[in-house]
Amino acid sequence: MNREEFKTSLAQNEPPDGLSAPLAALWWDAKQDWTRAHALVDELETLDAIGVRAYLHRKGGTSFERGVLVRTRRAQISPDHTR
Repeated sequence: MNREEFKTSLAQNEPPDGLSAPLAALWWDAKQDWTRAHALVDELETLDAIGVRAYLHRKGGTSFERGVLVRTRRAQISPDHTR
């Protein structure tokens, strides 16, 4: 999906099928539904989900623990958690 397709899809009541959770969260955010957007990425620990969740918190004026992102990156870089 490119940017124009994403923007066009906002005329619908539901996000297009097949969107990843982070992209669907951004779709709901564009529809002014922060709660639904946040719920999609709240428990996910992928870098994309964490990035979207941080964006949502920043946009909403709430704090986001930066350490969550740092710990997740370290875990993905070094799965054995020795670094």
